[in-house]
Amino acid sequence: MPRISGFSSPFLLGFEEIERVLDQVTKTTSDGYPPYNIERISKAEHSPDIIRITLAVAGFAQDDLEVTLEENQLMIRGKQADDPSRQYLHRGIAARQFQRSFVLAEGLEINNAELLNGLLSINLIQPKIENLVRKIEITNLEETGKTL
Repeated sequence: MPRISGFSSPFLLGFEEIERVLDQVTKTTSDGYPPYNIERISKAEHSPDIIRITLAVAGFAQDDLEVTLEENQLMIRGKQADDPSRQYLHRGIAARQFQRSFVLAEGLEINNAELLNGLLSINLIQPKIENLVRKIEITNLEETGKTL
């Protein structure tokens, strides 16, 4: 059965990439771990905004974490190894791994990633978008003798 898309309108030209990204986002499953915040940090009027993604990664060391950019997808992975030399009488804090992904819009740039007090913060720079109005010149083919 073919899927009907909201982007199939003849008035929406070149939006196939957006449809692909929406499919990608809806297929991403997550168990909610680790919890995260996303905030916009406004700077001066003419400087770009900063978007900060903060993940709660208590118990993960810097070497346990990996932040990569794969095409337009920000991937954050964490992996802890079990210490076989430890003998637990009760284990309520499990060593676990996670993978969290965020699809980034065109133009977003990763500025840096910081780990402080169990919080991993990734700062993205969002440049200001300028409105562009451009007049398109119309050529009269009858005057030039050319045909389409």
